[in-house]
Amino acid sequence: MPGLASLRAPAANLFWLAATVSAYLIGRAVQRSLRGNPAANPVLIAIAIVCGLLTAAHVPYESYFRSTWLLTFLLVPATVALGVPLEDNLIHVRRGFPGISLGLSAGSLVSMLSGAALVKVLGGERKVALSMLPKAVTTPIAMAVSQQIGGEPALTASLAIIGGIIAAAMLRLILSAMRVRDWRAVGLAAGTAGSGVAAAHVAPASGTAAAFAAVGIGLNGILTAVAAPIVALLFR
Repeated sequence: MPGLASLRAPAANLFWLAATVSAYLIGRAVQRSLRGNPAANPVLIAIAIVCGLLTAAHVPYESYFRSTWLLTFLLVPATVALGVPLEDNLIHVRRGFPGISLGLSAGSLVSMLSGAALVKVLGGERKVALSMLPKAVTTPIAMAVSQQIGGEPALTASLAIIGGIIAAAMLRLILSAMRVRDWRAVGLAAGTAGSGVAAAHVAPASGTAAAFAAVGIGLNGILTAVAAPIVALLFR
């Protein structure tokens, strides 16, 4: 597919936008055909398809990123849209706020420390370890925090997406095995561990889960932005 690399900017932008959306719709169709199997994550399928197209067309990621800036921009309003179910369930959030704060703080700190520590134990570079610290928060915040503490924002974005896919695929299975069926706990775990990707997976099942996922995404983003620079001092 070498001809795709020579497309002019407007045509390239339109092609890669359409290709990305189409790849995601294919992923959704595959997941529906498998009766909602969490392992058939639409985001993962879309990434595989788009990566295949980019490789076949010899198009660098930088060009693809410029062509699909609109989708990146829409991440922000998509995350903000979780405020709608949050408003509907605000009374439940207020009642459970002490427990939410404790659980979210523990989950956020464990995520930061375990990821960076694993890199150090395996002999990875400090920059890679720092890039791991904010991997559990939503991608725009993760990239900004990574740049602030000396990590590699592009690597952090990849880790955030991969982590979200893994969380979406495994979260319900793990919680079911632990007999955790409260949608508040499911939503909070999804937002804290898998940010928007995992939140999108549980939100259609329950408005309560969507609300608590929004809480997890927002508070985890704030906590990570504050704590990551301090935690980064441990990995000099």
